[in-house]
Amino acid sequence: MRAQDSIVMLGDNVAIDMVWVEGGSFIMGNNETPKGVKLTYEESSPEHRVTVDGFFIGRFEVTQGQWKAVMGDNPSRFAGNDSLPVETVSWEEAQQFVTLLSQMTGKRFRLPYEAEWEYAARGGNKGRGLPYAGFVRATLDTSCWYCVNSKGCTHTVGSRMPNELGLFDICGNVAEWCQDWVDAYTAEEAVNPHGPREGEHKVLRGGHYSSTSATCTVYDRSWYIPTGKNETFGLRVVMEPSTAEEVIPEPAVKKEIKEELQKKEMPKELNKRELPKKDSLKKEASRKGRKQDSKSPKLDLKHQNQ
Repeated sequence: MRAQDSIVMLGDNVAIDMVWVEGGSFIMGNNETPKGVKLTYEESSPEHRVTVDGFFIGRFEVTQGQWKAVMGDNPSRFAGNDSLPVETVSWEEAQQFVTLLSQMTGKRFRLPYEAEWEYAARGGNKGRGLPYAGFVRATLDTSCWYCVNSKGCTHTVGSRMPNELGLFDICGNVAEWCQDWVDAYTAEEAVNPHGPREGEHKVLRGGHYSSTSATCTVYDRSWYIPTGKNETFGLRVVMEPSTAEEVIPEPAVKKEIKEELQKKEMPKELNKRELPKKDSLKKEASRKGRKQDSKSPKLDLKHQNQ
């Protein structure tokens, strides 16, 4: 029987809307610079065929209301509206969120793998090969919050047009953490790729409210250290399809999780660096990455000097 979209209740009239994405194959990455854009996409090439199994993914980015229902706090800079996406979240904090969410609901949640994210952003098996997430009739301005129309802040989730799968804000608004360590692409065909086993930088996808149009494409890649965070970093969750009736062990105490996070030293500010060349990325993918000023992430540093 074909899986259906699912609403997962969190209590207090808070729920997470999960969309079923049918598995399939697609061409991941991009070999060409879009016409009229003076940028390179070395880290997004070469194109390669990828096959992924079916999965559930959040229709919306995780909101502040959902984060508060699970974690009991709100780290966001742009607070005051529970329908805004949660931000100022590190990858490690996102891991704590999906762990507690799984324990609360009896479902198994996690972050999307990078291949799953791109497959979903492209519209899955309904995709039409667009560089930006959205229907053919949609423009970047109508489907994405980015530097041109955002006025320098996040916006209510679902207030732009969705893509072919009915996913909102998959490009723009906040950048979304993925499960994988960053690694250079190869031309080899892959099935359910999960990235390297270790590294120093985790993948971020989709661009954000301060990004240029080029960074909001479905194939553009970013990365950052897992303890780092700023007000452009958020998340979207995936739910394993095999856990509809699975019971997750009793939840850990939230206080203990928060105390563990507080023990980790969070960098106050990371130095800006040039994006590594493709050859350098291949050799040191886990050591190189995009660096953003954690205090003033107003520019997409990957492209600001180009």
